Amino acid sequence: MRRAKLDKIDLKILADLQADGRMTNVDLAKRAGISAPPCLRRVRALEKAGFLKGYHADVNAEALGFGVTVFAQVGLSSQAETDLKAFEARVLTWPQVRECHMLAGETDFLLKIVAHDWDSYQRFLTTCLTAAPNVSHVKSALAIRTAKNEPGVPIDVEGGEEPKGEDI
Repeated sequence: MRRAKLDKIDLKILADLQADGRMTNVDLAKRAGISAPPCLRRVRALEKAGFLKGYHADVNAEALGFGVTVFAQVGLSSQAETDLKAFEARVLTWPQVRECHMLAGETDFLLKIVAHDWDSYQRFLTTCLTAAPNVSHVKSALAIRTAKNEPGVPIDVEGGEEPKGEDI
């Protein structure tokens, strides 16, 4: 994606949509300080440029019976590109894997997995994850609670500098 120059209005639109993707265009335009038609044009341009990838509801996992979240560190026997891609393709078929990140270092992949309970995670672990071709080891870490779960990225609408280490 080509990096485009975003002005304060674009950043305000992105920040507001990131906070509330269901906001109407009229409300979004008011918050950005512009009228609705140019606001809609800007949103469409942000979508086309790849700054907006989609709109999602924040679903309550526990209310739907998913009481367990596990972070699994997966090591592969081979890190050849074809083997990495094959593992990623397999992960796409597992609905309980909500995130998959390829890492540099000791672990090849970090997976965020949801399950109804510990037993259902263990079934997934033994029948799917460790049974998958090229998987050499898996380390599981059970999430006890979540203190912060912010979607997206920090958007500086005022155009100040990015926070330094001591500011973070």
